[in-house]
Amino acid sequence: MDIEKHLLITGISDVSWKDAIVKAIKEVSKTIDYLSEVKILNQRAIIDGDKISKYYADLDITFMVDTNRKNS
Repeated sequence: MDIEKHLLITGISDVSWKDAIVKAIKEVSKTIDYLSEVKILNQRAIIDGDKISKYYADLDITFMVDTNRKNS
C-alpha cells in the first residue's frame, strides 16, 4: 500500500520565487527521502522602496512513506 505524507515549508530567496522554490526542495531532499511532488501554495515578497528584497514561496512537499522500513 502506498502512503503519502505532506510537509508544508517556506522557501526564501533574495533572487526570485523560482530560486526560493529550488533552494527549498534542495534543502528538504537532504533529510527527507522519496520526494515525489511539490505544490506551490502561495508566493509573496517584501518590498524595499521600489524593489523586491525577499521572495517567499510556500510549498506543499509530498513524499512517500517507506512501508518496508524496519524499526530498530
